[in-house]
Amino acid sequence: MLRFATQEIVRTPGHLVLLDGAVFPLEIVSRNEVSANEHVASGEVVFNTVLTGYQEVVTDPSYAGQMIAFTNPHIGNYGCNDIDMESDRIWANAVLVRDYSETYSNHRAAYSLLDLVERSGATLVTSLDTRALTRHLRSFGSLPGVIGSGDVTKLKLEVSPKLSTDNKDLASLVTRSQVLVRQRDAPRVVAIDYGMKNSMIEHLANRFELVVVPANMPASEVLDLAPDGVFLSNGPGDPSAVTYSDSQIQAILGQVPIFGICLGHQLLARAIGAATYKLKFGHHGGNHPVGRISNGVVEITSQNHNYAVDEDSLLGARSDAVITHKNLNDGVVEGFSLGKDMAFSVQYHPEAAPGPHDSYYLFELFLDEIKKR
Repeated sequence: MLRFATQEIVRTPGHLVLLDGAVFPLEIVSRNEVSANEHVASGEVVFNTVLTGYQEVVTDPSYAGQMIAFTNPHIGNYGCNDIDMESDRIWANAVLVRDYSETYSNHRAAYSLLDLVERSGATLVTSLDTRALTRHLRSFGSLPGVIGSGDVTKLKLEVSPKLSTDNKDLASLVTRSQVLVRQRDAPRVVAIDYGMKNSMIEHLANRFELVVVPANMPASEVLDLAPDGVFLSNGPGDPSAVTYSDSQIQAILGQVPIFGICLGHQLLARAIGAATYKLKFGHHGGNHPVGRISNGVVEITSQNHNYAVDEDSLLGARSDAVITHKNLNDGVVEGFSLGKDMAFSVQYHPEAAPGPHDSYYLFELFLDEIKKR
């Protein structure tokens, strides 16, 4: 039986104002009418190209400090549920859509997207020309923005470069505060949580005895847990601001195999002396083609990042640094390995929730590295 629901909501006229002065009319979706001249949300505006999986996207901690615009125009039609949560809340400041469905229908649905947004303290907007917004961001890059009702002139005064993710350690904001243990008769992996998704926890826990630890746990305490391998997770923000990870990762390198993804990939690169930089509008979606250099195979990948590893500095940092994957759209480094230290990483999300399963082999590659010790 399908669950079918509709709800009474209020749509308050408002605007999204970007740092460069661009203005986009919209409607703010809520249970109660937004008061006049109210500033309801702000952050760095990015666009995501997934066709399904909006709940997994918005609950990904990697979106902390940002506002997500979906290029798929119709959002909310199949509702939300507790199983598909990638964390305990929405970390993005706002969800921007063209057409929010007040009616949702799905046998797994337990509540609406608006329910999830409001209990997370985020903002939902609709009637936004997301196609025009996406084209603008592709031309001018990801930009800080402010959403509010009323006077656009006042909103423009509230937009600031400080609303971007630059120079912000957002991993400390989203990381867990307590150690999580998932027991299993298998090699032990310690996962450093810079903003780890629940689906990644499940993938690792299905293969390893898993211990998930806070982002700032010192390397000595990580190694005291006697890991057979260490996983560096995804996460939000600017990798250059996560300064505590340098000494942390440096002390673990060479001790046990390391596997990093997304922010963890960038932090591994920085730990060996490579540089990172900000992409114009980032990679956000479930359809990014990546070439595996060793065999020419093309993987369709799920990605969510605004920063990337500088190729020249990576190759200059270590003689054994080998680039293993490249983005086929723009040539961004998507993976590298460090032969002497049994370490490798990728820029994308192999757990792919939502997204394709082309990259599941990386979990087995990690297990093979651990078994070689």
